[in-house]
Amino acid sequence: MGYSEIVNKTILFVKEKLENAEGGHDWFHIERVYKNALLIADGEVCNVDIVKLGALLHDIADSKFHDGDETVGPKIARDFLESNGVDEATILHVIHIIENISFKGGNTEKTLSSIELDIVQDADRLDAIGAIGIARTFNYGGFKNRPLYNPNIAPNLHMSKEEYKNSQAPTLNHFYEKLLLLKDKMNTETGKQIAQERHHYMEGFLSQFYAEWDGEK
Repeated sequence: MGYSEIVNKTILFVKEKLENAEGGHDWFHIERVYKNALLIADGEVCNVDIVKLGALLHDIADSKFHDGDETVGPKIARDFLESNGVDEATILHVIHIIENISFKGGNTEKTLSSIELDIVQDADRLDAIGAIGIARTFNYGGFKNRPLYNPNIAPNLHMSKEEYKNSQAPTLNHFYEKLLLLKDKMNTETGKQIAQERHHYMEGFLSQFYAEWDGEK
C-alpha cells in the first residue's frame, strides 16, 4: 500500500474516531493542524509522509479525555498503522511525535527530536493561538464549566505537569499559563512568523476584554 493510500485511510479513521469529540479537539482541529503542518513542511527538508501521519494522529486520543492516560493515543495509532502494513520505523517516528507534541504546562523537553516533530508541534501550537486559539480556549473552558475570569485568582506560571493537567482556574488564566508563551517556543521559521501575528491578535483581544470587564468601553 502506498503512502497516499495510507494517508487517505488515516483521514477516514480519524474522522470516524473523533466524530463526537469536544469541539476544540475534533476532526476540524486535526484538519487545521494538518494544513498548518503541510504549509510549514513546504519550507523544510523533511519526510512529508511522516509529517502527514503525525499531524493526523497526534490527537487521536488526547489524554485530557482519557483520565490523563498518555498511553492510549500511541496504542491506538500503533494498532491502526500496523493493521495497514506501515513499517516499524515509520510507526516509531509517528508515536514519537504523539508522545512529545504536548505543551504539558511548559514542561516541553523532548526525549528525542526530529524536524518532523518540530513541524507538527508548531502546527498544533498555531491552532492554539490567534482567533481560533481564543475560540478553542473558551470552548474548552465551557466544556469544563470554568469561570471566564476571576481577577482574584492569579495565573500560575510554575505549575507541574500534574497541576497543569488538573487545573480548574478561570479560562482567561490559560492565556498566561500557555497561549502567550507559545510564540517563543516555536521551532521553525514559518511557525515563528505566523505565531507572531496570532500572538499580536491575542494581545488585542485581552486588552479589549479587560476594558469591557472594567466598564471602560
